[in-house]
Amino acid sequence: MKSGGNTNTKLILVHPYIQKQTSTNRLWLLAFVSFFTIAFLLTLLYTTDSIIPSKNNSATVSSTVNSAVSTAPITQLPTAAINAMLHYASRSNDSFHMSYGEMKSISDVLRRCSPPCNLLVFGLTHETLLWKSLNHNGRTVFIEENRYYAAYFEEIHPEIEVFDVQYTTKAREARELVSAVKEAARNECRPVQNLLFSDCKLGLNDLPNHVYDVDWDVILVDGPRGDGGDVPGRMSSIFTAAVLARSKKGGNPKTHVFVHDYYRDVERLCGDEFLCRENLVESNDMLAHYVLERMGKNITQFCRGRKKRSVSSPSA
Repeated sequence: MKSGGNTNTKLILVHPYIQKQTSTNRLWLLAFVSFFTIAFLLTLLYTTDSIIPSKNNSATVSSTVNSAVSTAPITQLPTAAINAMLHYASRSNDSFHMSYGEMKSISDVLRRCSPPCNLLVFGLTHETLLWKSLNHNGRTVFIEENRYYAAYFEEIHPEIEVFDVQYTTKAREARELVSAVKEAARNECRPVQNLLFSDCKLGLNDLPNHVYDVDWDVILVDGPRGDGGDVPGRMSSIFTAAVLARSKKGGNPKTHVFVHDYYRDVERLCGDEFLCRENLVESNDMLAHYVLERMGKNITQFCRGRKKRSVSSPSA
């Protein structure tokens, strides 16, 4: 007897080799990715260690550089170069420039100054760049009365260090101001003091703090203007130079102070009262050269020609 339905049965067999092959491929892919990941991380760590030096290596490099800098010889300008600069500066068409002899007197002192030499100049003048160049191994600072000109000059000559100051004096008041300072020589106008905290009428106390901390070797007074009664006059700059020279805390105990335009009454008056004739080593109608020595803090007289008094002395 035959069945009336036609049954077609299909059997699908999955060979176990196919599953095994798929799993094996995945494992190989995972192993491959893991290998390259580990290799990348190791390379990154090695590169980082090579780029960033250790503290010991940094200290060694820094020490080597500092040692090389400290042992480098300090060279001076050749004499021929100095003479050439003085020659061309003295041949300028500017009617207010210094003569060759005046510039050479200052240049000779700068050449003898032990480097690094500290030079302070009152006034931006025709010779400003010359002073900066002659003192190339030292520090040169300029003090200018006109803040606009100081800013302009510093802009076109960024290597120049200049500070502006406001003078409150008048040249026609010179004798009255000098008399007032002499009367206050035991108090706010002492010859040895920190001018930053001074109330003396002739003391400049509005300069940057670090200017008062420098032991100046050479000071040139060629400013502010002093050619009229209503201009500031150079009483304050000469008084300030005298105090800075006597108040040095270190370095060379002697300070060379030059006063330009010495033929004028104010320059001679203040030179006699604050820089003192016994310290005058050279002078002509245009330039006076003083050498001042550091003084004790209790001294209350500028010049030896007058009786010295000590603040702590019972007989004072």
